[in-house]
Amino acid sequence: MKKFISIILAVAMALCCFVLVGCGKDDPDPEHKTDAKVAMITDYGDITDESFNQTTWEAVVAFCDENKIEKKYFKPTGDNTESRVAMIEKAISEGFDVIVMPGYAFAGAIVETAPKNKDVKFFALDVAKGDLLEAGVTAKGETYDYNPDNWDLSKYVDMSNVYCAIYQEELCGYMAGYAAVKLGYTKLGFLGGMAVPAVVRYGYGFVQGADAAAKELNTTVAINYVYGGKFSGDADITAKMETWYQGGTEIVFACGGGIYTSAAEAAKKFNGKVIGVDVDQKAIIDGKYGAGITVTSAMKGLAPTTKDTLKDIILNDNWKNYAGKISTLGLISGDDPTANYVQIPMDSTQWAEGKFTQNDYKALVKAMFDGTVKVSNSSDTKVMPTTTNATVDNQGQIK
Repeated sequence: MKKFISIILAVAMALCCFVLVGCGKDDPDPEHKTDAKVAMITDYGDITDESFNQTTWEAVVAFCDENKIEKKYFKPTGDNTESRVAMIEKAISEGFDVIVMPGYAFAGAIVETAPKNKDVKFFALDVAKGDLLEAGVTAKGETYDYNPDNWDLSKYVDMSNVYCAIYQEELCGYMAGYAAVKLGYTKLGFLGGMAVPAVVRYGYGFVQGADAAAKELNTTVAINYVYGGKFSGDADITAKMETWYQGGTEIVFACGGGIYTSAAEAAKKFNGKVIGVDVDQKAIIDGKYGAGITVTSAMKGLAPTTKDTLKDIILNDNWKNYAGKISTLGLISGDDPTANYVQIPMDSTQWAEGKFTQNDYKALVKAMFDGTVKVSNSSDTKVMPTTTNATVDNQGQIK
């Protein structure tokens, strides 16, 4: 009997040890632990620009706070590569090893700093091959011809610890132009910030979409087209917009950070409308200038790109899948417009029964996704898209 009891106790102890050991293998705190530190460097604006910088920074904050990761933003003292390099180096000196950079202007800083800091992950938004080549080719004393296809990027830029995400702005620009004309607007305007590739693609997409909708409606539209020469509004740009609206322009696509303020001020004064950019700007613009001013926004997925990428490279340790690559983000679904990286907002667009509805928009997205509707991605400032039903008055640059 004693022997039997001893056996039972031994088995019980063994089982107990097995359970305890097994429990020890399962982390009682499943939260991922990481030593990563994330820094964001601002470009032309700051984290209150209600556009590119703010959206990206808020995504960084949301991800880092959720995962208890240290974060900080750094604002360059000047609008030049030297100032951006200085802030990147400052961030690295403070121990930040993931650097988020929103905007094409970081190309030169990447070329200069990435090769010197191989243990740092450089994650850039809107920095394209052409931007990097312009900086890299120039750094080697050669002349860049602005045709990326003619150049081998690897000979001029060390991308081994760099990942860039760019967008097909021409697609959401097309959606916005198409929607505007379908909703009944025939006198349109495009106000770009600076004539950089992303802004040009937005504008050319807008022209193509407006032209396509006008052709479907068997009508004609007129488009005023200009660049402000900066990513913020001012008195001169506002005066230009007032001239447009006073002359009959009904709606302006304000494309470029805070430049929307000039279009919105003029729109309020002359009972006009605006189209936002990068994010859904309805709450911002309508909140400042009056309900109903914002008809729609041409959006790209800055926030999901930022959060998803940080999650994968930090929490999932998948940097190897990103390093050295430039991803072009656009349509990933023909059935669910909200799943795409470029879109107009389902909730806040001013849909109109009998003109342009959510179902009409879904049909457009499906046609774009399957290739029935084709959109040029040209960013050549010397060649405006060919149109049949839209007349474009290209007014160059204000300043």
